[in-house]
Amino acid sequence: MELKLTKPICFFDLETTGINVAKDRIVEISILKVFPNGNKESKTWLVNPEMNIPKEVIAIHGISNEKVADEPTFKELATQIHELIKDCDLGGYNSNRFDIPLLAEELLRANIDFDMKNVVSVDVQTIFHKMEQRTLSAAFQFYCGKDLEGAHSAEADTNATFEVLKSQLDKYENLENDMSWLAKYSSHKKFADFAGFIGYDKNKVEIFAFGKYKGKQVEKVFEDEPGYFGWMQNADFPLYTKRVLTAIKLRKLNTKLK
Repeated sequence: MELKLTKPICFFDLETTGINVAKDRIVEISILKVFPNGNKESKTWLVNPEMNIPKEVIAIHGISNEKVADEPTFKELATQIHELIKDCDLGGYNSNRFDIPLLAEELLRANIDFDMKNVVSVDVQTIFHKMEQRTLSAAFQFYCGKDLEGAHSAEADTNATFEVLKSQLDKYENLENDMSWLAKYSSHKKFADFAGFIGYDKNKVEIFAFGKYKGKQVEKVFEDEPGYFGWMQNADFPLYTKRVLTAIKLRKLNTKLK
């Protein structure tokens, strides 16, 4: 089944130095841009992460330090990557929990604003897990009847994700061929930030989703303990999380000044 698109959607996959969104870096990114008329555009880049790639990580994706030593840094690629995905919906495999948060961090480090306000994201892994509980290689075999050659290369995983989503739409009649519907279906609990540190209460007010203030309203915590904001800004939290916290603090300050 072909996707019903109202605007382009970019399926993408990252290979990285690790799984820490705040600290790790991209070593390979592949993007498959699918247009409403069915046309496709594909780009894949190796990226110099400007940090060491651990041996245990190299064993998974096969991208060594030597392989990326002469490749461009993400900052050098950021503008063309952003131009490719700008104003597009996003699709990936475990993308809501990992790929989108890490991509957002890299773009913010390159001084490029990453805004998801008018974008939906379809996480094919979540759809798969709700239906079948498998890995991407198993999903590709299950839905497409093929072995995933080159698993853990960004390009192979990106194309497999696109093929799996189309096959999921063929297999499950209750799935709607609509990116907003699929984004909602494949989403996890709603958070204010990508990494899941800031959630919402029943009144859609931001609350902390971790630590000693879990469940407490962010504005109230900052009011009662002003130093907590500074601690979070100086700690190893993702840049996007810090950006959300800054916006909450400024909103409260602007309210007081009125």
